[in-house]
Amino acid sequence: MERGQIPAILAAAVLVVLCAISAHVSEARDLKQGFVVQGRVFCDTCRAGFETPATTYIAGAKVSVECRSKTSGAKTGSYNGVTDHTGTYNILIAKEHENEICESVLISSADSGCASLVKGRERARVFLTRNNGIATDFRFANALGFQKDTPVAGCAQLLKMYEENEV
Repeated sequence: MERGQIPAILAAAVLVVLCAISAHVSEARDLKQGFVVQGRVFCDTCRAGFETPATTYIAGAKVSVECRSKTSGAKTGSYNGVTDHTGTYNILIAKEHENEICESVLISSADSGCASLVKGRERARVFLTRNNGIATDFRFANALGFQKDTPVAGCAQLLKMYEENEV
């Protein structure tokens, strides 16, 4: 072997090692492409349209994270979950949806006495990409809500408090 061939062989060996390391890092990164979408489902006991001190949270509510194409509107993914005893859901999303619109959507309430959708609180947008400056894999959706057919006792007084604090 000539002297000039050793640096070329050494350079080739270094290149192979760097490619192997790069592939390993890329593979590890691909394993961590998922997100967890977290949110809560409430029961609007006062029919206020938002959470109040009288609000309760619904265990067993069904929620879905639905993604669709920004250009065609075609559905590209749907991921289902159920709330725990605190009314919280955690839905694992396996991959990025950078070029899609994704929303947490209410499917059904486990509380038959609180099963009507609160208008404007039946879905919440979530951004499922790492290309937005958010460092964590958790994405937090705004609370979603159902409402009772009739307000519970004490709601009139509670809602009056909101009127008094208007600016």
